[in-house]
Amino acid sequence: MTRYIGIDPSTKTGVVVLGEDGTLQHAIEISSKKKQDPERFIDLAEQVLSGIGLFDRVCIEGFSYGSKGAGVSTQYGIGWVLRAELYKRGIEYIEVPPSSLKKFATGKGNCKKDAMVLPIYKKWQFESDSDNIRDAYVLARVAQAITSPQELTAYQKEALKKVDK
Repeated sequence: MTRYIGIDPSTKTGVVVLGEDGTLQHAIEISSKKKQDPERFIDLAEQVLSGIGLFDRVCIEGFSYGSKGAGVSTQYGIGWVLRAELYKRGIEYIEVPPSSLKKFATGKGNCKKDAMVLPIYKKWQFESDSDNIRDAYVLARVAQAITSPQELTAYQKEALKKVDK
């Protein structure tokens, strides 16, 4: 049985699991109580991957290479540890650029996170107070769209062209 999993890596990592039929099974924001890096990164990765199996289709948000600020190196650290652990466990994943994630949900690749709330709700009747969970939800929908034939809008098809399947 294939499940569709979206992962939005961050200090509060969003994880969403959709069943084979696209129904929401699980949506959570995971954080770590560990204070030291890389111990914190490893703890996050272990928590995230504890429920992911070899037959799951996983999409993870790609790095935002244009970002600046103190938290960028932390984001990269968490992202790389997650990818390394997925690889070590033999779990294939698809990287989805941030602009493709936004475009798949809204039709615009450069919209603000809070501008995604209404389009996500209108399209899939999903809502969450966490932008990490919302992003993970869209990533899970991308995984489903790549794997399972379905009706997609023109902008969703366009967004998928930028995803390295």
